[in-house]
Amino acid sequence: MEYTIGQIARLARVSVRTLRHYDRIGLLHPSAHSAAGYRLYSSQDLERLQRILCYRQLGFSLRQINALLSAPATDPLAELQRQRALLSERIASLQRMLEAVDKLLKARSLGIMLEPDELLTAFGKDDPAAFSEEVHQRWAETAAWAEAKRRAASFRRAEWQAMQAEFSALMRELAAASTHGVPATSAQARQLAEAHRLYIERWFYPCRLQLHCRLADLYVSDPRFTESFQRFAPQLAQYLRTAIYANAGYLSARERGDDP
Repeated sequence: MEYTIGQIARLARVSVRTLRHYDRIGLLHPSAHSAAGYRLYSSQDLERLQRILCYRQLGFSLRQINALLSAPATDPLAELQRQRALLSERIASLQRMLEAVDKLLKARSLGIMLEPDELLTAFGKDDPAAFSEEVHQRWAETAAWAEAKRRAASFRRAEWQAMQAEFSALMRELAAASTHGVPATSAQARQLAEAHRLYIERWFYPCRLQLHCRLADLYVSDPRFTESFQRFAPQLAQYLRTAIYANAGYLSARERGDDP
């Protein structure tokens, strides 16, 4: 089958001017010309154009592409496999760039005003706002949310790194208790749950016992929260929830003057 220059331009979504330029520099010659002198392209020409455009998307110069396609004894299958590998690498790179931009956007939505390099230094691969949408939906109108955003806006790199370090240390203690069979309702687990509540109060917003229990429910009902705890130990979200409820019951009883 033969294609006119206009047809192949539409099929490949390039301009006629581009095709004429490729012809002029010897990168893509039409296989034939009509009686009137118009360029006519074959299916093989269209396939070569696809390869050219693929390499262009990967950042190769026209001179480099010409050298690649002009190499002697080029195996078409091997070349397609090479292109696929290069495209996969490019897609992965773009995905990493997209994730970095998303992380920055989410951080800004929380009022975190770190610069991009500070954000990466403070959090590494972790997303400081990975659950902001869920939290915003549940508590956007609350004083706790407003206070969390107010505090977050003032944090710099050192504060975020200290917060991350404190959280990780607390999670490691909880994970150790869980994996060593310490009951989630024990005094040790309750103390760790209380440390978790005070951590929230210290860094984010006042966290009364009732609110702490609501957060505990979220930790096990939302897979995103659950997975963040499971990084430290299997079933840690469930363990922490039980400990939080046990701590709330213990402290509430003590406030009432009951014998816990």
